[in-house]
Amino acid sequence: MDTAVSLRVAPVPSDLDGLAAALRGRLLRPTDAAYQADHLVWNAAAQGTPVAIARAADAIDVATTVDYAREAGLEIAVRSGGHSLAGHSTGDGVLVVDMRDLRGLHVDLDGGLVWAGAGLTAGEVTTALAEYGMAVPFGDTATVGIAGLTLGGGIGWLARKHGLAIDSLAAAELVTADGQVLTASAEEHPDLFWALRGGGGNFGVVTRFCYRLSAVGDVLGGALVLPATRNVLRSLVPIATSAPEELTTIGFLMAAPPAPFVPQEHHGKPSLVLMFVYAGDPAEGHRAIAPFLQVAEPYAVAAMPMPYPGIYEFTREGEARAASTTRSVFLDTLDDTSVDAILSAFEVAPEAAMIQLRAFGGAMGRVPADATAFAHRAAAAQVTIINPFLDPVQTEAAVSWNRALYAALEPRSAGVYVNFLENEGQARVRQAYPAPTYRRLAGIKRRYDPENLFRRNQNIVPA
Repeated sequence: MDTAVSLRVAPVPSDLDGLAAALRGRLLRPTDAAYQADHLVWNAAAQGTPVAIARAADAIDVATTVDYAREAGLEIAVRSGGHSLAGHSTGDGVLVVDMRDLRGLHVDLDGGLVWAGAGLTAGEVTTALAEYGMAVPFGDTATVGIAGLTLGGGIGWLARKHGLAIDSLAAAELVTADGQVLTASAEEHPDLFWALRGGGGNFGVVTRFCYRLSAVGDVLGGALVLPATRNVLRSLVPIATSAPEELTTIGFLMAAPPAPFVPQEHHGKPSLVLMFVYAGDPAEGHRAIAPFLQVAEPYAVAAMPMPYPGIYEFTREGEARAASTTRSVFLDTLDDTSVDAILSAFEVAPEAAMIQLRAFGGAMGRVPADATAFAHRAAAAQVTIINPFLDPVQTEAAVSWNRALYAALEPRSAGVYVNFLENEGQARVRQAYPAPTYRRLAGIKRRYDPENLFRRNQNIVPA
């Protein structure tokens, strides 16, 4: 059954006052007090000044706003959690379709499904599902919106056990460029459903997601603080990828934080802070992390049973709004040349810089590369270079350091995660997708958005 629904029940408003009157939600403009807080996004370096913000109350509001923007010739920015590295949820002179009031959550335990509104964050959904001993494999920071996270793929704490967020996606409701509401799934609009699983926001504005649930109770979670040595980094990927699939790790090469569990004499030392989740028996989890502790004497160990949402406490500092710049690459292997380049760069890193290291495999890697638009299933590792701008005077030096390390790693690149791109140009967007995947996406884009209305994203150009 085709569930396309036309939402053109009234003429398209001709001006912003008309749009405001047509919405069930609110339209915020720069003169409104609420606009000043609502227009802010997570990456302050990418902050824009929208012409207006449509706080949609439902899918009809989304369609009304999309119709208005199309007729008025305004660029659309879609905002859920506002964590886009590239600032795609804002922009100068754009009309923001703000999803934060679409917060419905329906848990169907008998069917093993959850329907979640596109305005919810990963932390909100994860906390709600934990009451039932269930989870969806979202990302690693609580305040990231589920919409952008999912549409780009969704790499997170359960990737090796339960795959990416898109691997749990069963259906999505979205508003297309021509003002229709569609439900995309394996049965309905399967081409669109394929594209939504990794193709980003190119094909419409998703208003609701339906996910299959995974049983996740208490986990063993925490962080190991290890010395930042060549041997530690060389051992990271082999140990992490050969570990039981219940174990997923995210490492941060950084100065050891002044956390309560880190002895004071180690504060500020060059360290690999290896955060982890073991989604299984905590006793087995201790055995799974033991090989990391045999590589080097740790500065600190925090490993404890906890409800799964508790792991978000370890990434809480990443939620704060700040200006930063980021570059990222997938690697087939973290070889010695890459390790040496990373360590050499880290010796002269600007203040607060960090290098994130992820190891993959497991459930994420077993999905065929052509099954979803996210196709980099075979990547063993990911390196992400992150520079917060603590002092505006040092911005140029921080960017230069960041780009220099990226240039050293890029020859070994096996692609890039689309959610970890800034505005880096079409060549980099194409690195997010193998050539056959990009061609297929471009054809689907031509079918559903031939005029490229949804272009404020990592843009797939219509074929």
